[in-house]
Amino acid sequence: MTARLVDRKPVIPADQLVAQLVPPAMFNEVSFDSYIPDPAEPSQAEAVDAAREFARTVNQKRNGKKKLFGKKNTVGAGLYLDGGFGVGKTHLLASIYHEVPEPKSFGTFVELTHVVGALGFMKAVEELSGHSVLCIDEFELDDPGDTMLVSRLLTELAERGVSIVATSNTLPGQLGEGRFAAQDFLREIRKLASVFETVRIDGPDYRHRDLPPAPEPISSEELEERAARTEGATLDDFDELCKHLSTLHPSRYGKLVDGVTAVFLKDVHPAQDQAVALRFVVLADRLYDASIPVIVSGSKLDEIFTEEMLAGGYRKKYLRATSRLLALSRFGEQARATS
Repeated sequence: MTARLVDRKPVIPADQLVAQLVPPAMFNEVSFDSYIPDPAEPSQAEAVDAAREFARTVNQKRNGKKKLFGKKNTVGAGLYLDGGFGVGKTHLLASIYHEVPEPKSFGTFVELTHVVGALGFMKAVEELSGHSVLCIDEFELDDPGDTMLVSRLLTELAERGVSIVATSNTLPGQLGEGRFAAQDFLREIRKLASVFETVRIDGPDYRHRDLPPAPEPISSEELEERAARTEGATLDDFDELCKHLSTLHPSRYGKLVDGVTAVFLKDVHPAQDQAVALRFVVLADRLYDASIPVIVSGSKLDEIFTEEMLAGGYRKKYLRATSRLLALSRFGEQARATS
């Protein structure tokens, strides 16, 4: 019988939350040299140079800290890589991570907020304050609480000498726009912006260059047959899985899909509400991090987030998740063609 994600109830001890903040396996071998800038997009080569220089600065600051012998640490450096989906921001972020000394951390913005929530603010500061760098992927501010939390965290860490590099598709001064009353938190948002030097990366989403549209869903019968003959795969009803996600803290979603070779979802349909959609976004990120193919019956994966949702404040988050889900669905289609 094919395994189900809904039967998994992963637990992550608090002392492992920071330890698991590392780049996804798909970025284990990336480097500045393996990033191939698009000649038609000069900002990409400029971004590589800026990322290299940032890594050099982090190393210099780290060496300098060792010579201070108890004196006050210098303030950490800050770099903000801004650009659209699929222009290689995470590649450069992981390259920086690989170039600097331990201890260091790499996680998405959502993962970071989950870690702080699980550990408590002061414990999180204590755990991260000795790091050479904190790499934050897909920086985003979805509510006032996150704004205050992250602003305070980054200020504390920067003052303790931790360098910070982040990626996003929203400029620092525009974080929070369209999601809440940003003017009420303008001081905090400006404080965040002041931490970073911003570098823009332009270009089309590499995940969809010259690629066909999303694969068509298959029948439920074929879905079950393929799942049964795919070693390490899981098969779940879409609604049951969405309900199960609501019972787990999002910091556990990565552990939920650990070791899974392919995810088969039955009777996929547009999400019923924002809470369901946002949880599925987090799951999509963890599936993408692990390069796990996704095969579905029912609706296409680019139909999960409704037009109403795409018109709201979480638009960029939903578009990023859709981009990643389509890439994963093509992995599934390629596996089908070779099986």
